[in-house]
Amino acid sequence: MGYNIAQAAERIGVTTYTLRYYDKEGLLPFVERNAQGNRDFKESDFEWLEVITCLKSSGMPIKKIKDFIDWCVQGDDTLEKRLNVFLEHKKVVEAKLIELQKYMDKINYKIRYYETAIEAGTEAIHKGKSCSPIID
Repeated sequence: MGYNIAQAAERIGVTTYTLRYYDKEGLLPFVERNAQGNRDFKESDFEWLEVITCLKSSGMPIKKIKDFIDWCVQGDDTLEKRLNVFLEHKKVVEAKLIELQKYMDKINYKIRYYETAIEAGTEAIHKGKSCSPIID
């Protein structure tokens, strides 16, 4: 059983516009068309769609995703290129995780700050610190 574009979009959590854009950019060469010319997504297409969504959502540019898809279509001669795409992207995602952890540390600090102040009934217990991000 095939899925139309609306069903496929809902299943992977994107809009139909996004899937049409991906198709226009050449990211969906594996998706067949039915007799009416509409995209007909198969069960096997969803692994591809999940990889594309993962790469895009984690910051990979469409051009690099297109290169990856093209190399997949080309076959085994491009295995090393495809591995390198993921090794390079892993570094980008790891750097983002480090940055996000810094933000989380600040958020957790401010949570503790306010919980302590609420418990004491005053911010004065923080001796000179205020809610201003410049002073903290």
